[in-house]
Amino acid sequence: MDQYEISYFDPKSEWSIVERGLPHWSQAGCVVFITWRLGDSLPVDALSRLDAEIDAALHSEQLDPSADWKLQLASRSPERRGKVQWKLFAIRDKFLDAGHGACHLANPLDATTVMNSLQKFDGDRYFLTDAVVMPNHAHFLCAFANEEGMLKQCTEWKRYSGRMIHQRLGLSGEFWQVDQFDHLIRSPEQFEHYRRYIAKNPVQANLRGGTFLHYQKLLMS
Repeated sequence: MDQYEISYFDPKSEWSIVERGLPHWSQAGCVVFITWRLGDSLPVDALSRLDAEIDAALHSEQLDPSADWKLQLASRSPERRGKVQWKLFAIRDKFLDAGHGACHLANPLDATTVMNSLQKFDGDRYFLTDAVVMPNHAHFLCAFANEEGMLKQCTEWKRYSGRMIHQRLGLSGEFWQVDQFDHLIRSPEQFEHYRRYIAKNPVQANLRGGTFLHYQKLLMS
């Protein structure tokens, strides 16, 4: 598959953590699941309810949300960590699927701007396998050739798509939330799980055609 082969996180190989608001793990060639959200997608009242659900989920896992729960979680088994991280992600994504904010990406023109930017350098700078553009957020799976490529490319994607959409709408300010959620894929089974999640996200959010865009690359086995 061109110069980008699908590979999964290998803790025995070199990897790095970049601190930029949230910690971002990266490993050359490893496919990563990425989520962006629009700047207005979680207003203050929604954030308060989200924080309450996150705290309840942490308590249910015997983790203290008022302390350094990430350090506590690091002592758990990889399988347990993965399940807790997925539970927290699912809570956050449920709030995004509720459709808070202006939902500019429900406009097919704006959604197409985002999807086209994701696909533009596919096979050159990165290898994109799946993507969905929802009304107020986007999910995609992508592999990058080196460890510096992910955050640099994401910054370029967000800057370009945000500028183009703001110009069309006559707006200014931050279009995308500055930070992002990203997760290194650890196995073929997990890769397929995230592919299914991306494909089903519009159904889970009760969206009709025209209010989202979905892309999935056919991969040779």
